[in-house]
Amino acid sequence: MTSTVDPISLPQRTASNDTEIDREALARLLIEIARNVDPDYRARFDGVPTADPRMETLRQLLVSREISELSRVTHLLDEPEQLAAAVGDVLPSAAARAPHAQLGEALAPAVERAVQRSIQKSPRTLTDILYPVFLPAIRKSIGEKIDQTFQSLNETLRHIFTWHGLKWRFEAWRTGASFSEVVLKHSLVYRVEHVFLINRNSGLLIAHVTADNATSEDPQLISSMLSAIQDFVKDSFNEKEQSGLDTIRFGDLRLWSEVGPFATLVSVIRGNPPEELHEIVRDVLLRIHNECSQALEQFDGDSSQLAGVEAQLQTCVELKQEESNQGFPWLVVAAALLVLIPAGGWFFLSWQSGQRWQAYVSRLETQPGIIVAEQKIRGGQFYIAGLRDPLGADPQALLSGTQVDPARVHSQWQFYQSLEPEFVLKRLTASLAPPDSVRLSIVNDRIIAEGEAPDTWIDRARAAARQLSAGGPEFDISKVRDVSPEARAAERWQAYVSRLGTQPGIIVAEQKIRDGQFYIAGLRDPLGADPQSLLSGTQVDPARVHSQWQFYQSLEPEFVLKRLTASLYPPDTVRLSIVNDRIVAEGEAPDTWIDRARAAARQLSAGGPEFDISKVRDVSPEARAAEHWQYYVSRLEAQPGIIVAQQTARGGHFYISGLRDPLAADPQALLSGTQVDPARVHSQWQFYQSLDPKFVVKRLTASLTPPKSVRLSIIQGRIVVMGEAPVAWINRAQAAAEQLSADGVVLDVSQLHELDLAELNHLREAIQTTDIFFSSGKVVPGPEQVPVLDRLAGQIKEFAQDARKSGVTARFMLTGHSDATGRETANASISAARAETVRALLNKRGVAPELLLVRGAGTFEPAVPENSQTGSSTNRRVSVTVNLD
Repeated sequence: MTSTVDPISLPQRTASNDTEIDREALARLLIEIARNVDPDYRARFDGVPTADPRMETLRQLLVSREISELSRVTHLLDEPEQLAAAVGDVLPSAAARAPHAQLGEALAPAVERAVQRSIQKSPRTLTDILYPVFLPAIRKSIGEKIDQTFQSLNETLRHIFTWHGLKWRFEAWRTGASFSEVVLKHSLVYRVEHVFLINRNSGLLIAHVTADNATSEDPQLISSMLSAIQDFVKDSFNEKEQSGLDTIRFGDLRLWSEVGPFATLVSVIRGNPPEELHEIVRDVLLRIHNECSQALEQFDGDSSQLAGVEAQLQTCVELKQEESNQGFPWLVVAAALLVLIPAGGWFFLSWQSGQRWQAYVSRLETQPGIIVAEQKIRGGQFYIAGLRDPLGADPQALLSGTQVDPARVHSQWQFYQSLEPEFVLKRLTASLAPPDSVRLSIVNDRIIAEGEAPDTWIDRARAAARQLSAGGPEFDISKVRDVSPEARAAERWQAYVSRLGTQPGIIVAEQKIRDGQFYIAGLRDPLGADPQSLLSGTQVDPARVHSQWQFYQSLEPEFVLKRLTASLYPPDTVRLSIVNDRIVAEGEAPDTWIDRARAAARQLSAGGPEFDISKVRDVSPEARAAEHWQYYVSRLEAQPGIIVAQQTARGGHFYISGLRDPLAADPQALLSGTQVDPARVHSQWQFYQSLDPKFVVKRLTASLTPPKSVRLSIIQGRIVVMGEAPVAWINRAQAAAEQLSADGVVLDVSQLHELDLAELNHLREAIQTTDIFFSSGKVVPGPEQVPVLDRLAGQIKEFAQDARKSGVTARFMLTGHSDATGRETANASISAARAETVRALLNKRGVAPELLLVRGAGTFEPAVPENSQTGSSTNRRVSVTVNLD
């Protein structure tokens, strides 16, 4: 069997020198043989990821026969009757091979007479026995002769009209040899780099010889791989034992295999060897078998008895034919130059003219306001047509400096108005005639007007801006100030209002301009700045300003600090300051002042800034402890889910009792940071279920387990359930709402809607009715399936996104199928490979890999009966099943 591999997808690495074998190329060659032996499995290596079920399939392909034979022998040994029958079948053969000379001499006459009588009785029997032996050898010999004839014919035709062909014809006439012999002598350049002698039964390497400067990987590894490939091909295609791979080609590298009774000789040849080389290699293998037949038959890995084999193999690696170096054909080169120089000159001038024209066209295309619609060269003349803005550059003037003859240029331009910003700027300048105080410029493809202008010009510019917005660049006139007195007064008034708005303690509630007068009203803290004094420097006439301010107390920290300082009269040992919008008191003070400060802090907590007096130390330890305790009690009372019923301080110890929700904070943990001694705290808490919405939401979430499409939130003290959910979950939520209503908690389920899966079911049916079909023996769909794959990928992504929004998870099972042609193991493997191929193709189209599952159904789930008219073609498919979790 001859296997020619065309490795399209395997890159080759160039060897370091011409005579050294490319080890990586040899290893990739062996891998490529394995992947191309069966075309049905080629897709495994063409972008489809390998899955574990395929390893089991490969294992079955490689050792299925050994497993079957082992099972048969075990069954034979367990049955006495079958064992007796089997021994009777092999007894004659065993007797013939017995080592005892007497047994052989005793049986030889009887066997000879039996054979003679059988041949005399039926001569055709001997013919039938010898026919299978001689026929393959005759067929192989005829095939090699035909290959040799075609090789000679191909090389002869390839060189018949070349300069080498003329020289070789002269050499054939001079030497008397045929022209084909001379062609093969010079064209077939080759070199035998490696020779492997491999045991035919065990696959062990007997001997390996390498030519000079030729390298390779581990010879034993290469030998094992070659034997595995031979066995794999025989098992996969049910080939006869005598057949095998005899020629493998990979680029410039060839492997020739010659099979003997006990060993196989593999030659690695670089170049183009002649077919006669088969005879030389075959003769070497025949001599090795004649000299070492018994040692080859009994070979178990010990090569000590085959020491002379390497000498025989050495004759093979010495076979080569190098390319002969001949004199340079000066006469032919001179004749060729005489013809090529004028032609080259004409070609260069034409090319140079074309390059100049293309440079001119490129220059035109880069010019703003010029659009080249068509350009061509015909008969040495140049033709060009397109659109041109009257404000753009003159195409005829651009010809200067390009070395293009203007007389040969024929142009046709249609005028149009370009929307390039520079042309629009020119037209605006011509139409609007801006005053000297206005400057028009281009900034980031926008036309900006800056300066001062009368309101009449601004109105015209605003109208032009509205016209340009239809498709041209933006015309921004926001930076042009109106020079009318009313506009300037309004601008100054707005600056004054903005200044007031930034002042602490002043809140502008309303401001307007009417009949040249300015009106403003709002709130003002007495400690804030005087609005009337802020008018200075604004150029606003105070006589035209009418203000109305209501006094209020601002909660700005600086005003609160002033009021606290005025009301509390802090001692010199206490300092009040503002830190991060908080008023902080630091130092030491009597407990009476601290009590007053604490009362002020409680008043401020209603809406003003926090008044922190924790850094003011009481001079008495009892007061400090009591202060710390009260801070802890206040902290507990502010915690949701904790109700303080009673708290006292007695005899230096603190007693507290009340109610506590299990979901609330731990009172013991809240002691940290309060400076209260935990050993002096005696607490007694009774558990209860708080009706605080935060705790109710936690309990509802734990008991109802809402889907992802449902959200529970607290709105104005009410628990609102929003989203979509199945009917069963909605019923449970409504029952919980009725129970909570008895306790005074409102659970609003009015915004909860039933989950609508009608649209998903329609899309699900469309996906599950889509099938990807394959040709016979193929695991990659044909080009006609590309639109089907594109549509299927879009449907899967849309279904997964809609399902995710609905709170469910979608999974897609890709099931591969095959027809009933071939063996069941191969059908199961090819169905799984088809499913893997579709998954890879869907991944390339944006489908997330975690959404796709694959399996191979083989022939067990046919779409239609195999005996129908379209059975086989319909059953070679990949189907899709949608599952929702």
